[in-house]
Amino acid sequence: MSKSYSQLKAMFAITKAGLISIFRSPSAVAFSFAFPLIFILVFGFLGGSGRVSLRAAFAPGTDTSVYLYKAISHIPGINIVDKPGTEINEDLVKGRLTAVISIQKNTGAASPEYFIRLKSSEAVNPQNIDVLRSILNSIVSNIDKRKFLDAPTVAEISNDVEKVPGRTYRTIDFILPGQLGFSLLSAGVFGVAFLFFNLRQQLVLKRFFATPVSRTGIVLGEGLSRVIFQLITAVVILLVGYFFFHFTLVNGWLTFFELLVLSFIGLIVFMAFGFVVSGIAKSESTIPPLANIVTLPQFLLAGTFFPIDNFPNWLQPFCKILPLTHLNDAMRNVAFEGAHLTDCGKQIAILAAWSVVGYALAVKVFRWE
Repeated sequence: MSKSYSQLKAMFAITKAGLISIFRSPSAVAFSFAFPLIFILVFGFLGGSGRVSLRAAFAPGTDTSVYLYKAISHIPGINIVDKPGTEINEDLVKGRLTAVISIQKNTGAASPEYFIRLKSSEAVNPQNIDVLRSILNSIVSNIDKRKFLDAPTVAEISNDVEKVPGRTYRTIDFILPGQLGFSLLSAGVFGVAFLFFNLRQQLVLKRFFATPVSRTGIVLGEGLSRVIFQLITAVVILLVGYFFFHFTLVNGWLTFFELLVLSFIGLIVFMAFGFVVSGIAKSESTIPPLANIVTLPQFLLAGTFFPIDNFPNWLQPFCKILPLTHLNDAMRNVAFEGAHLTDCGKQIAILAAWSVVGYALAVKVFRWE
């Protein structure tokens, strides 16, 4: 008596064959491994502690009507960040801010009129603090020159900088999650779109129908091969970043595992768009333009290379709805800030919403023949 046909074995056989074909594809290896690693190597060798621009904030409760406040706010060399106090402290600890500027009115003697004090972090390059103090001295000096020669100085800048404990936020800590997200996005959209279009065009799917394999098994088998390949890519990227460029994994192997879980979630979301593209593409030549409509805005606007805070205010709301933005944010929070998956509920919920939308569209447009 013959044994019943095993859909599970058939699915795994398709997965194995798909995985072998992916590794034999130069373009798949290049997009998944080579390009992200090249970017990581370039930014990794640049080293340093992330962005070197002078970003500062005023201490909570600062009187914004004071002319010193207005003078400092309009200096091109200082990017003043306006955030709630808790976020300012977080940025300070991570080294994202050069210093917090406090302007206090002198209630004692007549001179000076104000005291300026700086609060910084151990994660900040001391040279940046010196540059900031030099700019502030120049501002005070220019104000003094516009007064009478014998008038006392308008403000005195304290030489003592209050330092809070901090952990250096390196360039690699920002770049690597973005490049990993870019790799997942490219593989999910381009890889799946080309894969299923070619399977349909070469009548491979039609031949599958002559076998007892279910349609679900076919999709899951091919999709699983893409997931396994891409998770191997994620492992390589994370290990290269950690061992060669000291990418921060706050909680060690637990953080590493949580980043892989996020990679899996992100890939599942991005594969939905790949199914949509493969379904609406009329020819192989139309796949790249359609896929770029999905990937290019996210690559440029989702915080892959630069924080979205650097974009104009009118553009930031659009940046914040992109799925790659939330994947990048979740990865950076887990890797550097020590957050766990339970702390990334907002980002995961938004990714889940995109997944629902993506697969709903995929079901409508996907074609077997």
